[in-house]
Amino acid sequence: MATSKVRKLVTVRTAESLGRALGLSTADTAEMEFRSDLTVSLAKIIQSGRLTQADIAKRAGTSRTRVTAIANGNTRGVSTDVLIRVLAATGYRAEVRVKKTAAKREV
Repeated sequence: MATSKVRKLVTVRTAESLGRALGLSTADTAEMEFRSDLTVSLAKIIQSGRLTQADIAKRAGTSRTRVTAIANGNTRGVSTDVLIRVLAATGYRAEVRVKKTAAKREV
């Protein structure tokens, strides 16, 4: 007899709640949030068209295909250091802001 899993849809509004829903560690959730924010900003910069994707790729030392993927929000298989190199190739730099996270509440 075949058994099927019941899938439950979950709606999340923050990276932290997404991390919890996926069962990620606090560190993995923080990395996911950082990469997501960086990718969204980078995609907007690339799509602005100030530089061609080929020019950005050449300056960053990566392929145009990878730059196109980043512009489309697809960063699977793209390391964070490549994202930062592509950002620098566009004439921008990341600014780091460190803040304390809210204390976790016991449930």
